[in-house]
Amino acid sequence: MIVVRTRAETSRAVAKKSRILSAEATQMDPPGSSGAGSPEKEHPLLGGGDIVGGAVDSKGRPARRSCSGGWRSASFIIGVEVAERFAYYGISANLISYLTGPLGESTATAAENVNAWSGAASLLPLVGAFVADSYLGRYRTIIIASLLYILGLALLTLSAVLISLGTSECQNTTKITSCSSSKLHVILFFFSLYMVAIGQAGHKPCVQAFGADQFDEQDPVESKAKSSFFNWWYFGLCAGVVVTLVVLVYIQDNLNWSLGFGIPCIIMVVALVIFLMGTRTYRFSDRSNGSSPFVRIGRVYVAAAKNWRKNAPLLPNEEEAVKLPPENYKQFKFLNKALIITDDSKENQPNVDDVEEAKSILRLVPIWLTCLLFAIVFAQTSTFFTKQGATMDRTIVSGFEIPAATLQVFIGLTIVITIPIYDRVFVPFARSLTNKPSGITTLQRIGAGMFFSILAMVTAALVETKRLEVAQEYGLVDVPNATVPMSVWWLVPQYALFGFAEALTMVGLQEFFYDQVPSELKSLGMSLYLSVIGVGSILSSILISIIEVATGTDDWFSNNLNKAHLNYFYWLLAGLVTVGLALFSCCAMGYIYRQRAT
Repeated sequence: MIVVRTRAETSRAVAKKSRILSAEATQMDPPGSSGAGSPEKEHPLLGGGDIVGGAVDSKGRPARRSCSGGWRSASFIIGVEVAERFAYYGISANLISYLTGPLGESTATAAENVNAWSGAASLLPLVGAFVADSYLGRYRTIIIASLLYILGLALLTLSAVLISLGTSECQNTTKITSCSSSKLHVILFFFSLYMVAIGQAGHKPCVQAFGADQFDEQDPVESKAKSSFFNWWYFGLCAGVVVTLVVLVYIQDNLNWSLGFGIPCIIMVVALVIFLMGTRTYRFSDRSNGSSPFVRIGRVYVAAAKNWRKNAPLLPNEEEAVKLPPENYKQFKFLNKALIITDDSKENQPNVDDVEEAKSILRLVPIWLTCLLFAIVFAQTSTFFTKQGATMDRTIVSGFEIPAATLQVFIGLTIVITIPIYDRVFVPFARSLTNKPSGITTLQRIGAGMFFSILAMVTAALVETKRLEVAQEYGLVDVPNATVPMSVWWLVPQYALFGFAEALTMVGLQEFFYDQVPSELKSLGMSLYLSVIGVGSILSSILISIIEVATGTDDWFSNNLNKAHLNYFYWLLAGLVTVGLALFSCCAMGYIYRQRAT
């Protein structure tokens, strides 16, 4: 006989028990309080007063709203992210200049290496998120990852010193052995570079998810604050990037690469200290009950596969019990077969909540895929945009040239200006019309950013066409190192447009993937957002290789950019993102948002 498990009575029993525990908790005085005038008695809130459901403090006690979490804790975590982004962009923003300079790589090879490393740095967080969500927890993972990050940066600094010394010896001696030893230095450099990527794998997804964990989405006030958190998080991130592009890139280009890599190492040590200082204020997820979410979701797919020949149950009563709208239950109906219980399989049977978690992960796949084309565009700002600017007149005042990589500061400045206006002006206005905490849906925000990225690539193609015309007009086509008499300020519009795109799409992706994964998989949600960028970087590298094979290395991506055709590449990317936006819009219109627990 085939039967279906129901959890209606179980759900009611759990809810009753939660109300009893909340009532008992509100009678307890917080540590150090006399009991009179406690916050939960003066300002009772839905969901258990001062007690935050599903969260504990640093000592394992139920977390209290009045003395943990919120902006108090988030400020420490945002500070850590500012420092980490300063360190990361201290490497990535100008990496192509280091590879084509001291390491002597060609432009195309350097771009491929930068994209490969960026891709790895953005994909490895999937592993870090799995470890955090399944075993270590976000807090411990952040500490371990920070130590690996610092070790990688220290080794990177050492490799830069050794490469610098090796280059000096090669220039001052005729001995071949001193030059060949630099190969070991190059190996050390790339080993250190990927050590940083491994450190970021645990740091990046967990820090942001841990920051968002400090806000209780069941509390109306904190729910709105959480939406603002993602905006101000990215604001702080970009502020750190702006400082990097103004200060650190100048040091690397004009003073010393070793110092340029050493400063980020020191900054990461400071970031770890800041993070540890806030330990007593943090809220931690209560991991004492329940099996691994990966195991539960895996059981759904296994059970559905075993029962694929059977008819899925309708379960009207079960839907009411867990408050699932009919469209949720009807989508991906093949997974509903996991709810069928046969006589030979009654233990560890998935329930409706487990199936809904599995469906929530599956719904993300089309969104993830259609955002990859935007991510390919995202990879160009630190590669070909930088090389493009290096050929132009970068004179600010007589005797001073702005480093080409510093032009990325206009992306950060645009974001720093845009986010406060978006958060303080646009969101409240949109919220008054839509009654949504974030004003508009995260998918609408992502789509708007993709549109601005198309405008950015069209602008970049037009500017590059103009630059090539000027180079031809002044007879500089065959002079690769000549400065084209065209001001670098022509590039500002494409950087600014991409800043708008990033402020909308990147923040939207962060909030979307955090909100739409099950509550125990928030680190995985952040890693999915990062993996979009990582796969996009890898696809960019693959696309460059394909174009090189199809057109020849001296056509689109010649080392002499005055003979290359980057404008063709930019037009191609504009067309690809246009297709991506059309596909994304189709997926977004049919997307069913995950129902939050109540």
